[in-house]
Amino acid sequence: MFLRFLLFLLLLSRLTSSSTTVLPQVKPGCQANCGDIAVTYPFGIGPNENGCSLIGDDLSFYNVTCDTSYHPPKPFLWLGTNLTTGKHHMIELTSIAESELRVRIAPSTICYQNETGDVPALDEPLSYMYMLSTPFTISSTKNTLFGLGCNSLAHLYAPRKNLSEVCSTTCETKESITDGSCSGRGCCQIPVPEGIKWFISRTNQTSKTNISFSPCSYSFISETDKYTFKASDLDGASFRTKGSNIPVVLDWSIGNKTCEEAQKDLSTFACQGNTNCHNSDKTPGYICTCKAGFVGNPYLSPGCQDVDECEDQENNPCIGTCTNTMGSFSCTCPKDSQGDGRKRGTGCSRRNKDFPVVKVTLGIGFGFLFLIVATLIHLNIKSRKLNELKKKKFQQNGGLLLKQKISSYEGGVETTKIFTAKELELATKNYSDKLVLGRGGFGIVYKGTLPDERIVAIKKSKIVDETQIEQFINEIVILTQVNHRNVVKVLGCCLEAEVPLLVYEYVSNGNLFKHIHKKKDGEPFLSWKVRLRIATESAGALAYLHSAASVPIIHRDIKSANILLDDNFTAKIADFGASRLNSLDQTQIDTLVQGTLGYLDPEYFTTNLLTNKSDVYSFGVVLLELLTGEKPLSFTKSQEQRSLASYFIDAMERNDLFKVVEPRIANDGNHQQVLVVAELAMRCLNLKGSERPTMKEVSSELESLSKIEMQDSSRVHNQHYSYLDERVYIDSTPISSYTSGESGKYSTDKDLFTSINVLR
Repeated sequence: MFLRFLLFLLLLSRLTSSSTTVLPQVKPGCQANCGDIAVTYPFGIGPNENGCSLIGDDLSFYNVTCDTSYHPPKPFLWLGTNLTTGKHHMIELTSIAESELRVRIAPSTICYQNETGDVPALDEPLSYMYMLSTPFTISSTKNTLFGLGCNSLAHLYAPRKNLSEVCSTTCETKESITDGSCSGRGCCQIPVPEGIKWFISRTNQTSKTNISFSPCSYSFISETDKYTFKASDLDGASFRTKGSNIPVVLDWSIGNKTCEEAQKDLSTFACQGNTNCHNSDKTPGYICTCKAGFVGNPYLSPGCQDVDECEDQENNPCIGTCTNTMGSFSCTCPKDSQGDGRKRGTGCSRRNKDFPVVKVTLGIGFGFLFLIVATLIHLNIKSRKLNELKKKKFQQNGGLLLKQKISSYEGGVETTKIFTAKELELATKNYSDKLVLGRGGFGIVYKGTLPDERIVAIKKSKIVDETQIEQFINEIVILTQVNHRNVVKVLGCCLEAEVPLLVYEYVSNGNLFKHIHKKKDGEPFLSWKVRLRIATESAGALAYLHSAASVPIIHRDIKSANILLDDNFTAKIADFGASRLNSLDQTQIDTLVQGTLGYLDPEYFTTNLLTNKSDVYSFGVVLLELLTGEKPLSFTKSQEQRSLASYFIDAMERNDLFKVVEPRIANDGNHQQVLVVAELAMRCLNLKGSERPTMKEVSSELESLSKIEMQDSSRVHNQHYSYLDERVYIDSTPISSYTSGESGKYSTDKDLFTSINVLR
C-alpha cells in the first residue's frame, strides 16, 4: 500500500512539473525582454561576447541593443556602419515573428513656416535604410510607399537595383481632399518592388500654393494595412510623430545559403532537433520551424520538444485511453468497444454481438445517397455564387461599358475578345512563376498558350483604381483598332478576375533595354544598322499614334524597356498602361505626373501639362541609349555622368560626341549617320516642348537617313544635309554651335535631381 502511494506521488509530481514547464525562447542566462518587446533567439540582447544571439555568416546582425534611456526601454537592431558618416546605423525594433520583423523609420519630411514657402521650418527630405550585408529585406507583399502633401512628389530609390519609382500629389482646395482616398488628392501610393535591401525615400514640393492648409510634405514606407489616409494628416507638422510610429515589415532568414547547402556543415547549421528547414522565398537563406507535434524554439539546442497531448487527462483528444508518442499520440478504446477512440474521429462504441447487417447496409446506402444529394446541392450553390461573383467583377471592371463601346463602333471591334478567367488560368498554368516574362511597379506579364496553340503575353495588374476603369476600357477599344506593324497588338482582355487582365501578341526576343544593357554572353551585338532600323520603326509607330490613329494617343512612358523586339529585331511599341487618349486633340492635357525617371520630360514634370512632345523627349533619351549604350540614370557614376541626357548634351557642346558614343558604334564606319542622329536627339531633348520636332518629323528624318547609301560618303553628305535644310555643317562647324538662341538651351532631369545626397 505504501509503495502504491509513493508511485502515485511520483506520477503526480511528474504531471505537475510537466504541465507547468515553460519552454525557453532565449539562451540560459540571457535577457528575454527589452521593455514590452520579447526578443527570441536567434535574436538576443547584449554584446556579441555574451553569446545571446546567433553569430555566424551574418556576424552580429541578430544582436539587439536594449536602450534603457527610454521608459520603457526600447530595442534597436544594428544594420552596419554608414560609410559616409562613420556612425552605426541603428533602427528601432517593435516585434519579432517567425520570418518577419517590424521596425520603425522616420518619414522623409519638408515643412514650410510661412505661405511664401521661402524658408523650410523642418528640412529632413531623406529617409533611408541600408541593409546590403544583413539577412533583412524590405517586404514587397506587406509594405507600400506613401506620399502626403499638396503638389509634392514622393520618390523611392533602390541604388543597387538602379530602380527609381515616383508618385505625385495635388490639391485644388482643402475641401477636395477626402479621408481614405490615396489616388493623388493629398495622398499617393505605389507598391514596393521585390528584393529591396537598400532604399532611399525622398520628398519635395513642386509648388507652394497650398502651404496655408498643407505646410508639409512626407514620403514614407509603411505596412500597407497599418495606414489609412486622413485629411487631417496634412494639418501642421504633427504627422511626423504619427508617421514615425507606423511599422515597416522586414523579411529575415538565416544566412544566405539554401537548406541543402547549409546542411553540409552541421557545425554552423542553425536548425536543431525535431525541426524542418525551409528555403526562404523572400530573402537569401533559410528558416527553421518545429515539426508537427513539437513545440519550442527551433534554433535553441537541443531543439523542439514533444507535445504531450495526453498530459491533461480530462481534456486530451481521446475518448478512450490516450498514449503519448514522439510527435503524436494514439487512442485506445476500452475492452468490448470499437472505433478509433478519438473525440474528432469515430470515438468508441460498444460492440453488438448480433451485428445488424441489414440495418447497417441500409444506413450506409441511405448515407451515401444523402451525401451525393448534398454534394450536388453544394456544388450547384457554389457554382451559382461563383458565377454571381464573376458577373459582379465583370461589371466592376467595366464589362458593360466595354460592350456598349464595342457596339457603338460600326461593325463592332471584331478582334476584341473577352477571355474568361479560367481560360487565362489554363494558359498560364495558374500564373506559374516559371512563365513570368517581366515584373513592373504596376503589374506582372506572363507568357501564355491559348487552346488554339497561339502564344500570347498576359498582363496582370497589381492595383485596381476604380476611377480609371473608363480610361482602361477606352484604351482596350482604341488599341484593338490600332493596326500598325510596330505596335504590339492587343488581342483582348479578361474582366471577371479580381483585377483586369490584358492579352497581347507575344514578342519573342525581349526588350531593347535588355539587348543594350543586360546582354548575355553569346547574344549578338546590335550593329549600327540594326539600331538605326529599330529607331526608325519606333519613331514611325509613335508618329502613327500621335497623328494617324483614329483617336490620337500619347504613350507617356516611352523607354527602351517598352520597345519589344521579335526574332528579326523588328521593333514593337508596348505597355500602354500609362497612355492617355487625346480624343479632343488638345495641345495640352492637365494630368498627374507619371513616367520613368531618366526619360521624363522636364517641362511635363514641372507643369503637369502633358503633350505629345513629352513622348518626343522620351524618344530622344532612347536615341541616346542606342548611341552610347549607357543607361538614362546611374547612381553609381559621378555627379557629372549620373544623368545620361545631361552628360551627352555637355559632350555635344564640347564637340566631344565620339567620346560618349559606344566604341563599336563609333568604329562601325558610320560617323556621318551617328552625327545626324545625335543632332536629332539634341533637338528632341530641347527644354521647350514647342521647339522640339514632332514625331512625324523625327520619323521622316530617320526614314530618309536609313535609305542613304553609305558607299559614296560625299554623296551621302550632300543629299542628307540638303534634306535637313542645311541645319548642320559637319566639315566646318563645331557641334557646340549647331544651335543658337533660346532654341539651343537644353535641359534634362539632371537639374531636378542633382541636389540628392544619396547617404546624407
